[in-house]
Amino acid sequence: MYRDKVVVITGGAHGIGQCMAQEFEKHGAHVWVIDKAPGNHFVGDLADQNTLEQFARTVIDAHGHVDVLVNNALPLMKGIDTCTYSEFAYAMAVGVTAPFYLAKLFAPYFAPGASILNISSSRDRMSQPQTESYTAAKGGIAALTHALAVSFAGRVRVNSISPGWIDTAYTVYEGPDALQQPAGRVGHPMDIAHMALFLCSDRAGFITGENICIDGGMTKLMVYHGDHGWRYDMDE
Repeated sequence: MYRDKVVVITGGAHGIGQCMAQEFEKHGAHVWVIDKAPGNHFVGDLADQNTLEQFARTVIDAHGHVDVLVNNALPLMKGIDTCTYSEFAYAMAVGVTAPFYLAKLFAPYFAPGASILNISSSRDRMSQPQTESYTAAKGGIAALTHALAVSFAGRVRVNSISPGWIDTAYTVYEGPDALQQPAGRVGHPMDIAHMALFLCSDRAGFITGENICIDGGMTKLMVYHGDHGWRYDMDE
């Protein structure tokens, strides 16, 4: 399905990004990863414009085109009480500006049938306290998805995935952690990788501008005090 396709993944050194990179490689793709973590990939900070330009130039010099761009890198999570101006701006740079700029840099080089996949979060529609920088970035990339889909109409399909609780260590949870979720378990990276492989393939050729939430049904679960054992504790 992806033999000799050129796939670019940001934040692909660990977790969901690493899982997606491995799965694309299993299907024959040439995978290019950029991440801040040291390793056998392009090492660089996505918040830096020069780094993005150098990375894009490296990929294009090697292949001349791009088939898939996956914007997966994780933005900083800090809340209103402690997040500084510069920290919030950094979260936006990694979570929204970098995906936009990479799409712009690769725009002349996207191959026919190319696809962009943005990794958002179920936090693009719901929140916990003190998560403003991360939540704003994920909301931004979800909105950027449909904007790019319209701008790239007829040239590149653009979709996003909003993961819920994904345990990157593949821990098997039992009890309330699992049972609270309508799917009956906590998610793992392959849940996201399977959808990524589908959305970036010709099989999803009529899907663009869409956001797919993969969260075990948690965002559909209505929660009220006293309902099915749920309690609101004002002291917590």
